[in-house]
Amino acid sequence: MLFAGTSVSGNKFTDDPWKPDQLMEPQVLVTMISNNKGNDLPVIFNIGSVSTIKGAIDAGPTSNADGLAELKKQLKNIPKDKLVIIYCGCCPLFKCPNIRPAFKLLTEEGYTSIRVLNLKTNLKTDWVDKKYPVEEGN
Repeated sequence: MLFAGTSVSGNKFTDDPWKPDQLMEPQVLVTMISNNKGNDLPVIFNIGSVSTIKGAIDAGPTSNADGLAELKKQLKNIPKDKLVIIYCGCCPLFKCPNIRPAFKLLTEEGYTSIRVLNLKTNLKTDWVDKKYPVEEGN
């Protein structure tokens, strides 16, 4: 499904709201989680409907108004300069229905350090199958 005003070039939307340096490779996040001493972990939001990465807040899908309202509610006590990482993983990043609305909301809310987890295929392939950390029960 394409959104109004978007077009696909290869495997990339031509109007992604983030800059290339705002994409985070999964291995970088794994290292952050592994090296975490408790206070330095970024805020990680699962904005999809798949497994939860260890330490992530499950905000639910943000492709609709209710999902965006839930994310906005969960942002209330998070400082605007805190590193916030969002991921979905339901499908390849280039066609994910949740990632762009969540990124735009974070930008509109004034967050200054936003990263999109670069799940090129999906969470299972790019995270779970590599035995990266997930919450117990996932």
